[in-house]
Amino acid sequence: MAERIIQVADDFWNIRGSFKIAGLLDIGTHASLVRQANGRFVLLDSYTLSGALADEVDGITGGPDNVEAVLNLHPFHTVHVEAIHARYPEARHYGTARHLERFPALNWQPERTEDEALHALFADEFDFSVPAGVDFISANEHLHFSSVMVLHRASQTIHVDDTIMYIRLPGVLKLFGLSESTSFHPTLAKVLERRPGAAGDFREWATGLAERWADARNLCAAHTSTLLADKNSGAPISERILKCLAAVEPKLAAHERSQG
Repeated sequence: MAERIIQVADDFWNIRGSFKIAGLLDIGTHASLVRQANGRFVLLDSYTLSGALADEVDGITGGPDNVEAVLNLHPFHTVHVEAIHARYPEARHYGTARHLERFPALNWQPERTEDEALHALFADEFDFSVPAGVDFISANEHLHFSSVMVLHRASQTIHVDDTIMYIRLPGVLKLFGLSESTSFHPTLAKVLERRPGAAGDFREWATGLAERWADARNLCAAHTSTLLADKNSGAPISERILKCLAAVEPKLAAHERSQG
């Protein structure tokens, strides 16, 4: 996928990047750049910046010194971490427990992005949400459901890795009334915690997310697409989240039958 930057709002830019599986299939990836009220920037997730893309980011920020913090939000998105540490050595870098474990020599802040302590540090600008009832860091490294979801309140933009997927479908499918799809990541059934009540906890989390983030207008999803308010001819994002939940109800019910 071609690298590009999408300006989502006055203070929010979504960086669409390339990520190839086995060096062949490019499923894409992303990071987001957010200008805070103090004029300095936060980078949500890491993506290697070079060439014209780096120049464009510097044009937005005014240079690397103006990037105040980097928040790595998905425990299994680690490919670009070292490059971003090198590009922004003066920034405060935060990661999940897995980031800190995989790269112990890097200059990490002690707060982990999945923890309330980190969320409190950035509460003036962002709301955070971690899925309940599922493994945050699965023992199976191929299961990438969970991430720390972020809502930038000023632009009402959600940044999410894997947990919620938004896909614009090929044009030919419009003939069948299909142009887009919003869904939870397909690995949900495999990451639900093996304990009674886990499915109910997930259901409650998703319902609460739709309620708390009811005013969200934009959705930036990794590997897939960006849904912008002015291009959304369908349901509001909060309604889409509830539809995602309804779609996985059979998986949740099956889990309850087996686990309680």
